[in-house]
Amino acid sequence: MVRICGIDKGSPAEKAGVLNDDILTNINGHEIKDVLDYMFYAAEECVSLGITRGSDELTLNVTKGEYDDLGMQFDSFLMDSKQSCRNKCVFCFIEQMPPGMRETLYFKDDDARLSFLQGNYVTLTNLEDSDIDRIIRMKLNINVSVHTTNPELRCKMMNNRFAGQKLDYIRRLADAGIRLNCQIVCCPGLNDGDELRRTLSDLGKLMPNISSMAVVPVGITKFREGLTPLTPFTKQTAAEAIDIIEGFQREFLAKYGTRTVFPSDEFYLTAERCLPEAEFYEDYPQYENGVGMLRSLIDEFDDACDSAEYDGSPRHVTIACGYAAFSVIKSLADKANALFSGLRCDVFRIRNDFFGDTITVTGLITARDLTAQLKDRKLGCELLLSSAMIRREHNDFLDDVTVEEVEKNLNTPIRIVSNDGYELLDAMLGIKY
Repeated sequence: MVRICGIDKGSPAEKAGVLNDDILTNINGHEIKDVLDYMFYAAEECVSLGITRGSDELTLNVTKGEYDDLGMQFDSFLMDSKQSCRNKCVFCFIEQMPPGMRETLYFKDDDARLSFLQGNYVTLTNLEDSDIDRIIRMKLNINVSVHTTNPELRCKMMNNRFAGQKLDYIRRLADAGIRLNCQIVCCPGLNDGDELRRTLSDLGKLMPNISSMAVVPVGITKFREGLTPLTPFTKQTAAEAIDIIEGFQREFLAKYGTRTVFPSDEFYLTAERCLPEAEFYEDYPQYENGVGMLRSLIDEFDDACDSAEYDGSPRHVTIACGYAAFSVIKSLADKANALFSGLRCDVFRIRNDFFGDTITVTGLITARDLTAQLKDRKLGCELLLSSAMIRREHNDFLDDVTVEEVEKNLNTPIRIVSNDGYELLDAMLGIKY
């Protein structure tokens, strides 16, 4: 049961007589515990609401369009508290965070409801048989952090003695027709090499209900004192991982017509290999895991250059990015500089002193590193930064410094740009929306 804290004006709920502070106990006789119950049982055209109002138990009937929202507001999006992760994974980035940062950065989400609703990845370790039954009954496609299909190794990597047993849930869900996107955080010496081969082989046996797999390299910060020793990927080990993954891609493509498993862009950058062409990524099913982001950016940028017009006015801008993406971003800037007379776009790579120089992705650059490394640079009329650096709702960086503060410290306006080649070229050329 959940408390109703608001009613949309003119909504089916208002017309049925639902009031603020009513308690929703059931829909069509089904107990309502959270947002999934609510969405699933409220989808029908004819809905019977069980309401507690003070000491009275009411039944209110609603007729609406199928899947139309009832128009009721609740205290939280999930209607109860978010489920946190019980594991202490050896590769967990949150365990490698320094103290003193904002509280939300230390929360480890592992909520299967958010996997369905927002695309979050879950380990399945805090689920029980009844939760799996509900996922199957509601036909909820979810995203799973697998990491390895070796039960003993999964227990070791997650520091959870039940983590290996929970692998059975993956097969149970796939056998029931639930579509799963899987993630493997790959750690050299632990779950790479033959262990990676085992994992991809085991998951491949569950296709086609394994929709996609992403293999991403472990991120290692300088704050690992007391944690399991880990090493980052090198040029050689990254190349070896790519070769394993691409071998399974060929096998899956021949058997199922899809590559299914994809290495993240960081593997190609570390191995100093060319990024694959767009066709390699199919429909970019693992884009949010950093798979194909750079290829998409390059292709969009090239298309944008083909149709863009520029009047030749002098314009000097700067892009700041991480070490990993520097060569790609620099090549795009060089192309724009050659094509558009009057444009000068500089690119500076930012060393991650905050987390350590083994962290090279743009999204983990802090304001203090930006400011320290750019303060004596001639940045031109605008500094262009990736939206991956910014917490949008508060317009600040990981270290809680706002965009406005950095602008003031660098005496340069900042323009935030998403991972979109058209938007990037517009920002270079000063085109406003």
